[in-house]
This record gives sequence, structure tokens and C-alpha cells, in this order.
Amino acid sequence: MDKGDNRNVQRNYKDTVFRRIFSEKESLLSLYNALGGTAYTDTEELEVTTLEDAVYMNYKNDISFVLDWELMLYEHQSTANPNMPLRDLFYVAKVLQGLTKDANLYGSELVIIPLPRFAVFYNGTDPCPERETLRLSSAYGKKMPMGEGQPDLELRVMVYNINLGHNPELFGLCPKLGEYAQYVQKVREYAKEMPFPEAVGKAVDYCIRNGILSDFLSKNRAEAIEVSIFEYNEELHIKSEKELSYRQGHKAGVEQGIKQGVEQGIKQGVEQGKERLNLLYGKLLSENRLEDLRKSIEDEEYQNRLYEEYGL
Repeated sequence: MDKGDNRNVQRNYKDTVFRRIFSEKESLLSLYNALGGTAYTDTEELEVTTLEDAVYMNYKNDISFVLDWELMLYEHQSTANPNMPLRDLFYVAKVLQGLTKDANLYGSELVIIPLPRFAVFYNGTDPCPERETLRLSSAYGKKMPMGEGQPDLELRVMVYNINLGHNPELFGLCPKLGEYAQYVQKVREYAKEMPFPEAVGKAVDYCIRNGILSDFLSKNRAEAIEVSIFEYNEELHIKSEKELSYRQGHKAGVEQGIKQGVEQGIKQGVEQGKERLNLLYGKLLSENRLEDLRKSIEDEEYQNRLYEEYGL
């Protein structure tokens, strides 16, 4: 690939604490068991298929692996994203392309592939249900006609809220996930009292002392602090972009509303003026005040005096 060709691939993106924790096979297997109600113990059965060191279509793939003919794609998010089914469609196509690179896709024999499953682990500050299913079909500009069943291409993503107080059964089945949630909560608590970089450092020290991700944080203290700050800055950037878009849209909406309001006001004023004038003409004609009618047409000031006379 040419050095200048970065349209589809961007190298060396930042890890997240979540991805670093669950890149370890024991933790990943524990998370898989927690979601599926299984009890696998042999990490050698788990084949990692994560798209390492690359971002395809400007999106990064967090964790993917194959176990017992299931292809799992896990993503961590601190901001809600309704486009995950479409992103996962890109990811799974790329992963399956790698898994079948030596297969004869044009032959007469069926090429067997693992069953794909998709999960998102959300721990942002915006409200989110305990669990929520996102569907690719929600993005289709045209919906299936009534009575024709499901669309030919569908992809479902299960979103799990992993903030403390949500989905506690998962934390019980996967202790590392629960400890990660505690770490995030502790960072947020300290961030209310001090600058964020200091809050992260203090949260890391607290967790190490209290047995929360202690092995991971002790071995990776500097990196954990760095990526936590990066995640925070990235989340702030995304929120600021959304707020900017909202403000720009709000401003444009207000300006458009004012313009429409003025136009509507002028239209209503004209209509009301016509109605008022017609009432005046009607009263003058009913009283046979033809000379006053003629003068009111030619003299606006005289017309206003007649309005006052009739209380119009």
C-alpha cells in the first residue's frame, strides 16, 4: 500500500482501557461466558480476530474472536451511536474476508463460516436502557411493505449499559467487567473535585489500593492514565461537535422562524386590514354616506377618523 493512501486505513489509533483489559484472553472468555450463560475454561479455544492496528472506513474495531463456531464482535462506547449495526456490517465483512481468504468461494462446496454475534458495552453519562437492540433495518430509507416479512439483510446489535447500577448480573458473572465499572465511576467522582488528569491518577491509586483492577492498573499505570485522558478528551470532542451542530441548527431554525413569522405576520396583517376596511365600507354604504366613502378612499387620515368613529 502506498504511504500516501490513507483513505481506507489509518494506523496506530489509541487503545481504550476497556479494550486493553479484555484483550487478555482470560478476561475475554469470562465476558463471553457472562453474556452467553456458558462455562468455557480453555482460552486456547478462543481465536482472536480483532482488526489490529487499523481503522477501516474511519472506524476502529475493538475486539472480535471466534469460539465454538461463533464470531463475536464486541465494541465499547462512552457515547451512544445508532450507527453500530452499519459499522458492524463493515467489521464483520472484513473479518470474514480474512477467515475465508484460502477458501474457494466459487466452488461447488459450501464454505462454512462462524455464526456472527454483536455486542456493545456502553458506559456514557447519557441515559441508556439496561439493554437495547439496534437493527440495521432501522437505517433503511425504505421499509419493507406490510406482509412481506423481514428485510433480506438484517443485523442486530445488543447494547449493554455497564454503568454501576445496571446489569448487575453481568458484573457477578464477569468480575473484571464489574471492576471496570467501579474504576470508571471512581474517575467520575474525583473529576467533580479536581482537574481530570489528577482525577484519573487518584482513581488509579484508589483502585490499586482497594483491589479493583489492581493487577492491570499496577502493570499499566501510566498507559491506563494516558488512555483514560484520551478517552475523556475524545468524548468531550464528540459532545462539543454535537453541541456545535445543535447550536448552528438552533440558530438557523430561529432565523428561519423569525423570517416565517414576519412573513406570516405581514400576511395576517394584510388580511386583518382588508377585513377592517371592508367593515368600514359596509357601514358607510348601509348609512348611504357615499361622500365619506369617497373621501376615506382618497384620504388615509380621514379613513382613520372614521375607524375611530365606528370603533373599528
